[in-house]
Amino acid sequence: MSAYIIFIRDRIRDEAEMGQYGALARPAMAGHPLKPLVAYGKCETLEGAPVDGAVVLEFPDMDAAKAWYNSPAYTEARKHRHLGADYRAFITQGV
Repeated sequence: MSAYIIFIRDRIRDEAEMGQYGALARPAMAGHPLKPLVAYGKCETLEGAPVDGAVVLEFPDMDAAKAWYNSPAYTEARKHRHLGADYRAFITQGV
């Protein structure tokens, strides 16, 4: 069953760190069966706290999503995301 990792960016704190994140995150996708569905397009908050940006990545299943998220390449990239911005992130199973 498909799975989705959803990133919700609340605010950027350090543009330089986010630049580092961007430079490392895209190459970290190589070799993983993922499909970007949403990547920081126009966003309108309907409920809750305002959203600064969002990303949705599709994977074939939960194991593939976790394998990418915990991969050495994305773990290195993720450090810069944590230093550069406030995010919420989760994995959800598709239908």
